[in-house]
Amino acid sequence: MNIFHVSSEVFPYSKTGGLADMTAALAKAQAVAGHEVTLVTPLYRGIRDQFEGIKPSDTQLSFPLGQAKKTATVWTHNPAENLTILFLDQPELFDRENVYGEDDDAERFIFFSKAATRLAKRADIIHAHDWQSALTMPLLSLGQAQIGTVFTIHNAAYQGRFGRDKFELTGLPDSFFNWQQLEFYDDINLLKGGVVFADLATTVSPRYAEELLTPEYGCGLEGVFQAKGSALTGVLNGVDYSEWNTNNNPHLVAPFSADAPEGKAANKTALQSELGLDEQPGLPLLGNISRFAEQKGIDILLDALEQQLAGGVAFQYTGLGSGDARLEQAMSDLAKRHPGRIAIRVGYDTALAHRIEAGCDFFVMPSRFEPCGLNQLYSLRYGAIPIVRETGGLKDSIIDLSQGDDTATGIKFEQPNSDALGQALGQAFKLYSDPSRLAKVRDNGMRADFSWFRTTTEYDRLYNTIRQ
Repeated sequence: MNIFHVSSEVFPYSKTGGLADMTAALAKAQAVAGHEVTLVTPLYRGIRDQFEGIKPSDTQLSFPLGQAKKTATVWTHNPAENLTILFLDQPELFDRENVYGEDDDAERFIFFSKAATRLAKRADIIHAHDWQSALTMPLLSLGQAQIGTVFTIHNAAYQGRFGRDKFELTGLPDSFFNWQQLEFYDDINLLKGGVVFADLATTVSPRYAEELLTPEYGCGLEGVFQAKGSALTGVLNGVDYSEWNTNNNPHLVAPFSADAPEGKAANKTALQSELGLDEQPGLPLLGNISRFAEQKGIDILLDALEQQLAGGVAFQYTGLGSGDARLEQAMSDLAKRHPGRIAIRVGYDTALAHRIEAGCDFFVMPSRFEPCGLNQLYSLRYGAIPIVRETGGLKDSIIDLSQGDDTATGIKFEQPNSDALGQALGQAFKLYSDPSRLAKVRDNGMRADFSWFRTTTEYDRLYNTIRQ
């Protein structure tokens, strides 16, 4: 099968979140499975300098963007057999400091979608991801009906909603600007258009597909999701275990695995030393890596940590991330007040992320909503028992302690508040005090298989239902 992915970010070339990890890993796994896979993404600043083997092609694209005409060239990279990455080179639009958050994001990603549509002529399946590439779906409806189209919603809170004056940039017929297709309260909504026009819409977990049908999680588009009916389904993301592994990992001080777990202790001691935490191997060490945002429940986590500290509970915590300036400051202040027990690093650091997963005893994810979540999957393999709120992919991927030690892989809590999280932390500390139970639950998680083989098999099945 010839599969063509469209994504605004792809690891390791560009990344702001899980979208980059998912699109890269899915494309790689599909290529390994024998499909011919092409993935198109913008050529952002610095990519050519950082990665060898990216070469210019003879392909040049030129078309209107409103009243202006824009031209782009295409660069290529073949990082693996059956896998081609196409980079869209348009410096005026993509040679920027930031991937998103620019005043002309509408122009940038409408152009990106137009170019991707032009490049996807020989595909059997075109699979677009999130609002930045959503316009490919209505564009393809104008004349390439022989191609099956799939659109994945990674996070419905980000919709690509712009003023109606931006509709002109799309080049679509005026008739497409209506409440059933691209119009949303007199604005253009790109995510809505992607869902409406795709043959099949998917989300990144079965639970999230259900949640999108409700006002609480549908972000104003629940009616659109409901109208999709059985053509909206959830497929749980997987993990690229060649990237997230504990046996052959240059970021870790010692290898370990379910069959040889002893090395985890050395990684915990090394992490404590690196972050300036007291080197007390007997204390439970909690971790979190995420955007510092209310969606991720960072405010809930802060309150719960404060409660535990005030109650005299002996534990340590480390967090890595950035985002809301207020939450960044609050986390940093907490670390200053509790040196040796709390360590915070503001920013993004891939190597440190691996070390936190390897060194922590528990990984805390108190998200208000979480379409899939990847860190809980990484944590399982790294022996950091997940403590998660029961939502989206967190609910789908973690087996709670209440199911019994023989199968449990983590701890779940239901309500998005600090009291509920505090009770879950209490369960974690009780588990930690019983080494045999702790080892069993940790072992269950480390042996869990969330490889992409399961995910690609399900996508193969779905693709075959819509191929013309």
